Amino acid sequence: MESPLALYRRYRPETFNEVIGQDHVTAPLRAALANNRVNHAYLFSGPRGCGKTTSARILARALNCEQGPIADPCGECDSCRDLARGGPGSIDVIEIDAASHGGVDDARDLREKAFFAPVRSRYKIYIIDEAHMVSPQGFNALLKLVEEPPPHLRFIFATTEPDKVIGTIRSRTHHYPFRLIPPRLLSSYLSELCEKEGVAIEPAAIPLVVRAGGGSARDTLSVLDQLLGGAGPEGVTHALATGLLGYTPDTLLDEVVDAFAAGDGAAVFGVVDKVIETGQDPRRFTEDLLRRLRDLVIVAAVPDAPATGLIDVSEDAGERLVAQAARFGAADLTRAADLVAAGLTEMRGATAPRLLLELICARVLLPAADHGTDGLAARLDRLERRMSVTGPPAPPAHQAPAAPAHPAPAQPAPTHQAPAEVPAQDRPAPAAAAPEPVPTPAPTPAPAQGWPTTPEPEPAPPAEQQAPAASGGPAPDQAPAATSGAEPATPSGGLSLVEVRRLWPDIVDATKLRRRVTWIHLTQNAQVVAVDERTLTLGFANAGARDSFDGNGSAEIVRQAAIDVVGADWRIETIVDPGASPDAGPPAAPRPAPGGAEPTAPAQSPAAVAPADPVPPATPAAPATPVAADEPPPPWAVEPPADLGDEPEPPAAGRATAGQEAAAQAATGRASIEAARGAILQTRPAGIPAVEAGPDLSAADADAHPDDEVVEHDSVADAELLARELGARVIEEINHT
Repeated sequence: MESPLALYRRYRPETFNEVIGQDHVTAPLRAALANNRVNHAYLFSGPRGCGKTTSARILARALNCEQGPIADPCGECDSCRDLARGGPGSIDVIEIDAASHGGVDDARDLREKAFFAPVRSRYKIYIIDEAHMVSPQGFNALLKLVEEPPPHLRFIFATTEPDKVIGTIRSRTHHYPFRLIPPRLLSSYLSELCEKEGVAIEPAAIPLVVRAGGGSARDTLSVLDQLLGGAGPEGVTHALATGLLGYTPDTLLDEVVDAFAAGDGAAVFGVVDKVIETGQDPRRFTEDLLRRLRDLVIVAAVPDAPATGLIDVSEDAGERLVAQAARFGAADLTRAADLVAAGLTEMRGATAPRLLLELICARVLLPAADHGTDGLAARLDRLERRMSVTGPPAPPAHQAPAAPAHPAPAQPAPTHQAPAEVPAQDRPAPAAAAPEPVPTPAPTPAPAQGWPTTPEPEPAPPAEQQAPAASGGPAPDQAPAATSGAEPATPSGGLSLVEVRRLWPDIVDATKLRRRVTWIHLTQNAQVVAVDERTLTLGFANAGARDSFDGNGSAEIVRQAAIDVVGADWRIETIVDPGASPDAGPPAAPRPAPGGAEPTAPAQSPAAVAPADPVPPATPAAPATPVAADEPPPPWAVEPPADLGDEPEPPAAGRATAGQEAAAQAATGRASIEAARGAILQTRPAGIPAVEAGPDLSAADADAHPDDEVVEHDSVADAELLARELGARVIEEINHT
């Protein structure tokens, strides 16, 4: 059984229409044949295997066709059949290999035979292949014949180096330069040939075959013929092509590129060790790495390069290139490509290629060691990328955050709590004299014994209408704690939860390079549920997964990965959150008050509670006397604020001093009175109806206890009593009689 011909011989074109990738040559030749404007000498030049000799045979076939000169040979006459694929050849078409017949004696012999007329065909055609091998003496011997040939004689010179053909010969020919075949066109041609051969080929293997052929049709078909011969029942696979052609597997290239992006030196040198241990050529690996960096540079400049065909790769490989290019900057990629290209040049003839490869990787990993322009540009590129991801820096911790424009309404305390008395040191003090002061509600402490401290569920006044409170309010160490509880989970200067979740896949990929167990935990069980300036909270589907994550030191791996990818140093916290999802907000985690009770009033920022003007310190208050839990509040505490428009005028005696108090009244005004009464209203327990003011104290006397302090017998003025019991200061007395 005879073996079949080589693939490039079985599918050699027979017409100009079958020649691929040379339309700029075949179209003018077909037009010249159709118009019968054929020259006596042609020069075909171009790289090897691009169709020069094949086109010369087609031209000779078209010239000697019985219907010719014709653009498309008929294929039926004797001359067409003799010159067809697999034909015996024609006696009137002579092919000469100039590499072995390039001397002056060969030229003289050709000149003597050329004057004889053709035997069967219209023209005697000489196809001189590798014409650049003809010596200058041989060209000079042919010069007169090529310049003025007989009518039946035609010359076709084919060469890969047209510059070596002497100018006197080139000037007497029509020069047609051939080119390499485009990869996309060659890929589709290979697919058609595989269908004709009945052998399956993976789409990912076709670019490797095209790359091995280098744009030459003959070389590409030779490579494909080798792969078809070694293919199994599954056809030509990517693994088969990679192994036979000696290319670096894509997994190694992906691994080393990801390690370069993360700055992981251990992973980079681990890949170099794999290259050496698997017996691959370090030079080929460096060449493949340079080609990958070139693809990344193009993808960084043109993100849709894989889709538009600017880079001839498969669809999944194109997606990987886009993802990898997003992790580098333009300067960083360019610098890495320059270093690898320079190292590849140094590897030629080197006795220790592994050492040079490791030095190349070390230079790529350390842009800080490069004090030139490229190293500086790479460092600036990394800084700009981190700043664009992390945003502007957060404000310093010692600066007090601004008060919210509209504080949230106070939350009512549960009604089942025991009534409690507000301690004297935690009761709100009167507001200082200001243009329009409005007292700010202070945080309610833990309930003890006494009256209920639950305020009415009314929205607090806007912050722009509030004035700073006096110094008699809550202790300074309590305000920052309350303020921190009201701050949002994500500071304005850091990453938001949406941004962190967008960058989360890159962080997870970075953990894979450090510890695979951590990567498995993050991909199967964990999700980002909250983030702030200093903490990243991960939610796990169950307690077992969280305990396993915390027990093997994975939190430090995630922290280092976040530093490498995002540039943020977070403290990693873990919670059990079965309902965590990428689009769900962080779970609410209320913080209990120091006393064990939930806060019932909105926390105010330090700017809202800071006094505007210095206020003299209040009189030291005596220890408050406990009041029975079932004793109702006094009438002044439950009296609703009267309408300011219906207030009676002060007596005449008060008018006499109006001129002296005009300045004070202008400063305080009616807003101060309303604010003071509003503060009293906030101390009323919910559900107790308002009591009309009057001298009837029978209900209070009926509930009096023998152990109560007798206030009537104390020689204490009303102002002093208020200051002692409530820590209050009298603003104004209004006579309602």
